Amino acid sequence: MTCTGYCRDCFTGTLHGDAVLTGHVERIHGLPTYVAEPEVGARPKALIVIIPDGFGWELQNTRALADSYARRGEFLVYLPDFMDGAAPPQSLLAEIDGIMGPSPDWYTTLVMKPYWAMKTVATMVPFLFWTRRSVAKPRIVKFFQDLRASSPPFQTPNLKVGVAGFCWGGYYTIFLAQDNPETRAASPGSVEGVPLIDCGFTGHPSSVSVPSDILAVRLPLSIANGPDDVLMGRDNMVQLTKILEANEDAAHEVVVYEGARHGFANRGDPNDPKQAEIGLRAEDQAVKWFSRNLC
Repeated sequence: MTCTGYCRDCFTGTLHGDAVLTGHVERIHGLPTYVAEPEVGARPKALIVIIPDGFGWELQNTRALADSYARRGEFLVYLPDFMDGAAPPQSLLAEIDGIMGPSPDWYTTLVMKPYWAMKTVATMVPFLFWTRRSVAKPRIVKFFQDLRASSPPFQTPNLKVGVAGFCWGGYYTIFLAQDNPETRAASPGSVEGVPLIDCGFTGHPSSVSVPSDILAVRLPLSIANGPDDVLMGRDNMVQLTKILEANEDAAHEVVVYEGARHGFANRGDPNDPKQAEIGLRAEDQAVKWFSRNLC
């Protein structure tokens, strides 16, 4: 079964506007990249690359998460613009909430909701076109190839590479964890015989084919999701868990958070105690997973 497309929950959630960001932006291997570093004086223990959800590399929530990974795990964290500027604006969150929410008056029903709907379509059509798999996958693969082929501290074995992907980025995390020989064959600059990543973590991945994508996983993979995620579903989560638990190629883990809404790992509501707690637990899961597999 294939979980494809996007739903309301992919483009709703809470913006953490009060987060104080500590990273900086630079261009790395051709892509604008938010860079979060450990505290001054701490040598990075590993390199983590974040593949974001549908709101891309500029979402404050995801940048704050990169800062947290860097601080808590003493990681060097990259959050590149894998969407090449095609991520939808954050205002889409409010517009979709407006469309799906109650109408307090006739003006909202007859004027504002149709207006928000047209704006949403006008935003989503180009987003889906410019971030389609045939365009995004080569860009993502090339970035990791360049990381592996670059000079220390990025070249193995000097610094191991982990990837964290959310929603849109979840599929690519699982793809990279497959250690596909065909992927390596298309990389003239890669280090021969070395996989593009050392391990992966994904929260509420989307567009994942179960069982085929999961059966192909070869590298250590950690998954955080709710039991009834709108883009995965209970049956797929059960099947996915059984496949990874039976996989003898590497150690894997699947953590199911009861009550978790799609987007909880980076767009959970801090004013909802349960969702806030689940989001922090998913962050703990990622930091511990990377520390265990990369350090």
